Amino acid sequence: MNGLAKAYVGAQIHDGVDLHSQHALVRAQDGSLRILPLHGLAPDHPVERLNGGVITPGFVDLQVNGGGGVMFNDDQSVAALRTIAQAHASTGTQALLPTLITDTPERTRAAIDAVEQALAEKLEGIIGIHLEGPHLSVARKGAHDAQLIRPMGKEDLALMLGAADRIPNVMVTVAPENTTPAQIKAMSDAGIVVSLGHTEADSATCHAAFDAGAKCVTHLFNAMSQLGNREPGLVGATLERGDIYAGLIADAIHVHPAVIRIALRAKPQSDRIFLVTDAMATAGSSIDHFLLNGRKVFRKNQRLTLENGTLAGADLVLSRALSVMVDDVQDDHRQAVSRATSTPASLLPNGAGLGRITDSSRSALYFETPFSDPAVLGGHDPAR
Repeated sequence: MNGLAKAYVGAQIHDGVDLHSQHALVRAQDGSLRILPLHGLAPDHPVERLNGGVITPGFVDLQVNGGGGVMFNDDQSVAALRTIAQAHASTGTQALLPTLITDTPERTRAAIDAVEQALAEKLEGIIGIHLEGPHLSVARKGAHDAQLIRPMGKEDLALMLGAADRIPNVMVTVAPENTTPAQIKAMSDAGIVVSLGHTEADSATCHAAFDAGAKCVTHLFNAMSQLGNREPGLVGATLERGDIYAGLIADAIHVHPAVIRIALRAKPQSDRIFLVTDAMATAGSSIDHFLLNGRKVFRKNQRLTLENGTLAGADLVLSRALSVMVDDVQDDHRQAVSRATSTPASLLPNGAGLGRITDSSRSALYFETPFSDPAVLGGHDPAR
């Protein structure tokens, strides 16, 4: 066991896929982590005993609009990305897709440039970009600015394909009524994760988009055609197919826990439902309002709304989403953690190693009481 610096024992360990008991999280002198059975530790190995709880990989969040008082739509710069990433790191999210919601072509290009530069500078936490719009449905716009929503044109498609050449993980949310199957196929063939959302499309149209290459749904149940007795909508199409991933805002506000429970029982391969925060500038900050495309968004009672009451993103961190999944939805503990770690990572074209504890990992999260605020193991000792 030469070269091993410390072993954390006394907690269950979730490696991103499986839950281990009677194991230790071992930190080597080079900072790398590994999971070993307790009987594999030498008798004189340095040990820190944890007070029960669970160790998990860092979270992976594929829908982050802002944090630390900053919105990506307001500031497409590396400095803004650094603030957002640091705010989310303080809540346990160690890999994220900064998300630009519907905006002008100029700001979309600026967002792509900023993410490319952040990746070149190896900015910790930034793993790609999520462009949510502007090719959505006005009928299901939610907090998106209707004046900026438009069909996808040739220049728009070229911009998306160019982003895929420059950035390893590009996710794009579109409504199939404002994009064509050929455009969806072109993006999918280029390695872009095409996700359907903010759409009024019927289920047949959604199935055609899935068949063309879309493989995800953005914030399931919210801002989309619903499951009805004569028309299944995007909700029904998603729950019918086992090959489709779906992001979920599990704050018990956007979707009722009973509805989540029904979805998990209905969907084949329900392990492809993963958690997102849809976080805004409020994440990791104490601000009570901010601006979104020039409109004021208010923070009150863990809810973010425009002046007319429309939900505008979520006041949510992934540890609270896990609490909702385990305590309110009664999701399996092991599966719930995967929904915030390895499952979203598995959707990405370049997500290998993310959301898992492997020999290349440098830090992990420790929850003394699942799922309270996490402490970090690895980079520094748990702050208890």
